Amino acid sequence: MTQLDSILLFPNGAPGETETLEEKENPFNIKVGGLPVRIITNVSEPTIAFFAAPEENNLGVTIIINPGGGYNVLAYDLEGTEVCELFNSYGINCVLLKYRVPRRKDLPKHAAPLQDLQRAIAYTRAHADEWGIDENKIGVLGFSAGALTASIASNSFEELSYIPIDKLDETSVKPDFCMLIYPAYLDGENFSVVPELVINKDTCPTFIVQTQDDHKLLNSSLFYYYVLKEAKVSVAMHLYPTGYHGYGVRDTGHLVNEWPEMAVAWMKNILELKVKS
Repeated sequence: MTQLDSILLFPNGAPGETETLEEKENPFNIKVGGLPVRIITNVSEPTIAFFAAPEENNLGVTIIINPGGGYNVLAYDLEGTEVCELFNSYGINCVLLKYRVPRRKDLPKHAAPLQDLQRAIAYTRAHADEWGIDENKIGVLGFSAGALTASIASNSFEELSYIPIDKLDETSVKPDFCMLIYPAYLDGENFSVVPELVINKDTCPTFIVQTQDDHKLLNSSLFYYYVLKEAKVSVAMHLYPTGYHGYGVRDTGHLVNEWPEMAVAWMKNILELKVKS
């Protein structure tokens, strides 16, 4: 695994930001898989870090990781660095997005994170040659709240969610695929989804992981799957009986822990991935 230093997405300040917050790491009073969780908040300068897969098994595909945290914090290792490290071992390149949290006053909870994600997609695609990746195999992966951002990005890509600021913003922000792990905030009423999600024929192939005992968020996955299915969008959902929420890629003793292997198999299938010679 090779990691590039953090890259500032908006060198002259992110849209709408009037002050620079002091980033903080908050203690998280529960453990996942027997280990603590690194929590980051007060992010006002969004960044990305590129984690390159080893050359010998690099598939050329890249996923942009959106950690969860209720749009208030980021579970930065559980749903970030550890995910990058694991997928690198499978030959998948990763871009870890540190998006703005907590929620911005008077803005929808996803507004600033969506701007950050779209900029991250554009930056990644614009640097495909430099990073040795395929510009047509760039996807988004979101956990919990980060999954709402990823799902909006996979449906709304014709226009940026912020005023373009430089040539980089001329680059396509359309993901080639989307992966949602225990997504939050997607569900509306009676098998509908929230208004921010406008599904269309160009919505990218989507992969969803959910457990039945994640009771409060179960309908986010079920309803979104249903809407994608009705729109004839390619979608795969893995629904497991137990595992609850917030397991990331750690071993918590549940069958759902196999999901990364299922995700890699799915990517290989839809993208026809082969190790670069």
